[in-house]
Amino acid sequence: MNAEPPPPSASGVLIGRSALLDDVCSEFDRRPAVVVITGEAGVGKSRLVQELLRRTLSPGAVTLVARCQESDAPSVPFAPIVEALSASRALATDLPATLVADLPTILTADLPPVTGTLRGLLPDLAVRLPPAPSPLGERPAEHHRLLRALYTLTASLGEAVLVVEDLQWADASTRAFLRTVLADPPPRLGFVLTARSHTVPHTDAEGGDGLPFPLRTPPGVTVVERHLAPLSVSETGALAAGLLGAQAVPEEFADRLHRWTGGLPYVVEEVLRRRPVATGLLTEAAGAPEPPRPPSVRRVVVERLRHLPPAARQVVAAAAVLRDPAPVDLLAAVAGSGEPETRRALAAALREGVIRAAGGSYAFPYDLARRAVYEAVAEPERPVLHLRAARALARHTHPLPLAGIAEHYRRANRPTEAVRWLEAAADRAAGSGDAGSAAAHYLDALRGGPAPVARDRVALKLARVALNARPGPQVPAALRKVLDERSLGPGPSGEIRLLLGLLLRNQSGSGLEALEEIARAVPDLLSVSTGQAARALAITAIPSLKGWPVGEHRRLLAEAERLLPEVGEEDLRSAVLANRATALALMGDPSAWAAVADLPDTLTGDAAARVHANLAGAASSLGHLERARAFQARAWQAVRTNHAPYLEAFVETTDVVAAFTNGRWKGLLERAERAEEQYRNVPDFHAEALLVCGLLRLHTKGQTDVARRLLERAVHTTALDTGVVLTSTAAAVARIHLAAARPSQAVQAVEGTLHHVRRTGAWVWATAFVPPAVDALIRDSRPGEAHRLVAELAEGIADRDAPAARAALLTCRALLTATDGPPAGSGTHDTLYVAAADAWTRLERPLEAAYVREAWGLHLLATGAAGGRTVLHEAIAAYQELDAVWDVLRCQRGLREHGQVTVRRPGALGYGDHLSPRERAVARLASLGLSNREIARELVLSHRTVEHHVARALRKLGVSSRTEIGSRLGQ
Repeated sequence: MNAEPPPPSASGVLIGRSALLDDVCSEFDRRPAVVVITGEAGVGKSRLVQELLRRTLSPGAVTLVARCQESDAPSVPFAPIVEALSASRALATDLPATLVADLPTILTADLPPVTGTLRGLLPDLAVRLPPAPSPLGERPAEHHRLLRALYTLTASLGEAVLVVEDLQWADASTRAFLRTVLADPPPRLGFVLTARSHTVPHTDAEGGDGLPFPLRTPPGVTVVERHLAPLSVSETGALAAGLLGAQAVPEEFADRLHRWTGGLPYVVEEVLRRRPVATGLLTEAAGAPEPPRPPSVRRVVVERLRHLPPAARQVVAAAAVLRDPAPVDLLAAVAGSGEPETRRALAAALREGVIRAAGGSYAFPYDLARRAVYEAVAEPERPVLHLRAARALARHTHPLPLAGIAEHYRRANRPTEAVRWLEAAADRAAGSGDAGSAAAHYLDALRGGPAPVARDRVALKLARVALNARPGPQVPAALRKVLDERSLGPGPSGEIRLLLGLLLRNQSGSGLEALEEIARAVPDLLSVSTGQAARALAITAIPSLKGWPVGEHRRLLAEAERLLPEVGEEDLRSAVLANRATALALMGDPSAWAAVADLPDTLTGDAAARVHANLAGAASSLGHLERARAFQARAWQAVRTNHAPYLEAFVETTDVVAAFTNGRWKGLLERAERAEEQYRNVPDFHAEALLVCGLLRLHTKGQTDVARRLLERAVHTTALDTGVVLTSTAAAVARIHLAAARPSQAVQAVEGTLHHVRRTGAWVWATAFVPPAVDALIRDSRPGEAHRLVAELAEGIADRDAPAARAALLTCRALLTATDGPPAGSGTHDTLYVAAADAWTRLERPLEAAYVREAWGLHLLATGAAGGRTVLHEAIAAYQELDAVWDVLRCQRGLREHGQVTVRRPGALGYGDHLSPRERAVARLASLGLSNREIARELVLSHRTVEHHVARALRKLGVSSRTEIGSRLGQ
């Protein structure tokens, strides 16, 4: 079996070897020359040699490739050299035929007589060799004459390169031949020698970790020695990208791939050989399971194990069980051997390249090698080794690897000990603020099948940490299973049910189910803790669009407030006060800010981050900008001092939504897309990230179809929604329909959300969608319904502290003037529009302010009143400040439809034979396969205008069909 597997097939320059290759090539031309390349199996020695030959060989040069083979049978003398000389062409080098000479054709007819000795060994060359000399009768003399004949034949080749690979397996006669030739190399001969070596070799001493003989050459011979190290993480990523046909791979993937493969190019290619598997690995999140182990990697590793003595194999098995780098004493304890014996075993394993030494510890060169060794351990032996590992780690390591010890006990079939150590690991993680790790360990402990007492205890701990951990659906399922056992007392049962409800509400997308779960917890909690019951009631008092009517939430809040005087525990009292403030703020209750003032100063950490993020979102939605900023700053401060993944996601998505609302759009799409990718396991946060992605795709890119898909996903993802996702999505979709002159479809787009608002009475959250709904009803000739909707909004916010809702009401009343003029005593049309625009401006909501100016300008143009063009240009300028391209185009179309076309001034420069920005935008969409009608919808243009732009783009680009546009645009 060859130590060096076939080289990777990735095309192009060798990854991470360019500088080394340039250096070796420059030296190799100075003949005679010897290049020595060492490195471990799979590191790319053969691939480097192949590239070296490609760069340095001249046409017609002789290239001989000899490969030494590992064999248990007695070797044939000079076998690799004879095989290299026997080949008519050195095809194994994969070189073009023009660079490789046909050996029989270049041998001269006057070869020295001694070369006739080779007739028996080289039958293909017999006709070119002198007659065979008479036998000498003595074996040593015959061997010496063969050696002289091989040297003489090699010297007669003229300009030639002899490649000898895998010298670690060279037999004695081959080593003798190489020593002879290298001691007096022919002047035009180049040698390339490769050998397996795990460290930088020492070729000047017999038995060094490199060549199997000392490299001693006379003066004047160029000697180049290079050791190939494995690829770095970045180089591994570059190789993976080349193999997968991608420009780049994510850094996390490159890091995982390097850990799995050790940066060995051969192993990298074997892992990525099956593209469907490789694509799956590429898209998996960090922490994903290791890839399938390639059989070829297993063969390489097992072949090395075969050469180790039994004691060394036992130590290597111990290292595989331990997984992480381990010192000698730990390996000895797990292997069951003494320290001297363990050291001898490690020395043997190091020589075979099975393990590596690093800082006093020993480990495998890459994870897949460890897996191959572990799988080679007999099944009955594994539990024994794992039990030794668990006990040895408890004695020899500090701090204790609690989770690792638990895993060893699990694999040793000791579930009770495994659960005990897992619980300890979770307790330590929870104490250090690592909620994610704590939840994972508690969940694993429950899966281990603990006794009822331990099960109930662990379940309660899991419920307490899971809220801040962003766990998956496994946690609610595990908690429900424990509740179904009915072994818990009222206190633990009620608390777990309460926390389960919170988990369902916040993270799993089960809105009403969560509220009902929390409500079921109240009776159990009342029997043991007034504070816990009050907390549960205050939580259910927090309203949502998909929840109960606001009146029911008010009733539950009143129940919590009634119990509050009886709550003595400071932490529970703080929790009730925090939820009370949140509920009142979300309802737009004027007393909310007094409730905020009642919050205790002792509110810190996770509780502070949670309540201030809630208040920031509520204040931003209501239109209390300064309050929102102050709450958000306090939320960030609390998050940065407490590592809680759920709360980090909460504060980030709240900030992303606020940034969109307040027109801080620079770099926001990239930020929202990161949040969308990171928070997919928390429905409401994921939905808010999808919402902002969709809104920005609409306004800044004009990608209406993409935007609608993202917005639809947001609606289907959100769990409860406190007035953000459903309302903003309804507004955006309605405006898309309005821009396309589809008012009846715009009305349909808001009906579902309007139903939720009417059912719950949460009119303070109707800010975003009621103005476009009113606009759609007016355009659809349904003014009566528009008036009734505005009246509902006015009544719903009459006693609420909601500046944004009042600005929306002003906007709606301005829009209604298109049907029957301004209301009595409200002034002129202009007065209403100005008041609405000013209200949005004060709230720092530039998009809504621009909407009002757009509607005002179009109204003036439609009625023939003065100033319409000016007002609409003000709207365009506001949209341009936001980079709201879609809105700018819509306004410009409105100007054209009302005959307000800008006439180019005489002498103004045009675009000539170059595409204008508009023509380029149309051409780009046409090249992607969109029809003229689809392009018109995307860019808010008329169908006829798109036809003209496409025709001009085809002419200017010099192409005759839309399919040719892409190549001319450089796509």
